[in-house]
Amino acid sequence: MATTTSAQSASTQSASTEPGIPSAYRPPATPADLGDGPARDTREEKSGRKRRLEYPPAPEPLPVPVVDNHTHLDFRDGLVRVDVHQAMDAAEAVGVVGAVQVACDVESARFTVEAIEAESRLLGAVALHPNDAARLTARGEFEEAFAVIAELAEHPRVRAVGETGLDFFRTTDEAGHAAQEESFRRHIRLARELGKALQIHDRDAHDDVVRVLLEEEADGGLPPHVVFHCFSGGPDLARTCAERGWHASFAGPVTFKANDDLRDALRLLPRELVMVETDAPFLTPHPHRGRPNAPYLIPVTLRGMAEARGEEVAELAAAVAENTARVYGEF
Repeated sequence: MATTTSAQSASTQSASTEPGIPSAYRPPATPADLGDGPARDTREEKSGRKRRLEYPPAPEPLPVPVVDNHTHLDFRDGLVRVDVHQAMDAAEAVGVVGAVQVACDVESARFTVEAIEAESRLLGAVALHPNDAARLTARGEFEEAFAVIAELAEHPRVRAVGETGLDFFRTTDEAGHAAQEESFRRHIRLARELGKALQIHDRDAHDDVVRVLLEEEADGGLPPHVVFHCFSGGPDLARTCAERGWHASFAGPVTFKANDDLRDALRLLPRELVMVETDAPFLTPHPHRGRPNAPYLIPVTLRGMAEARGEEVAELAAAVAENTARVYGEF
């Protein structure tokens, strides 16, 4: 998940005439009121350049339907406001028949429960993001927030605890790292107690994430399924996942030209451990990198994954669908 800003103005760009954009994602002729709430930054994280805010055209539908393993439908992006029903209608039209709506804090966890109760094509995951966990701990507010997450995680349509883990890219101080690790352990134990999957956020922290998982496994066991959301490791982490039976979910970066290590890791993984996700509205796949992301763009990433593995799209899609159902159960 990337950083956020306050609500962005739709007046920065005019309505798009690009063909193929799903109707719900087409910008209006006049600026719309996008409201408040979490929103993706209008500039690129590294370069600072302004992003193109029109959604990309819909891809060719998949021959076998799949599920988006990780998305944030509460985060706005682009020039339109799209509700969960519209998002899943556009996704289903291209063969993405469901999604796991993922929370990162108390507010988004409450949104997630509302969304999964309103939209039958969604399942949920709730947790405190590692960077939020560090901030909450510093303010003395972690325990109260975690209690809310633990309660919401009991919802029958919340099928995972996540995203939780370690992020040493944004949190760089030792106290923050210690707070993240304690939060990660608490979330692992919660998922284990509830018998639900664990969705891991791992940024610049591969070795420590693995260390914590192995320590928790030795001290009581792990949850029934472990999923590395937006897998960002190379072949070494892929080999560890293969050995331990941990799932790896790939997002848009697997399609980026420079990410050969990521594609090498994808090729090393057994097919039964592979998943696909958007992490929308972030991490839009090539050739639409930087533009808003949404579950309907899953086919772009999955086709890139199939090409990297040298497999037929239908073959990989069928495996991904089976893996997702095994981890999260039926919708």
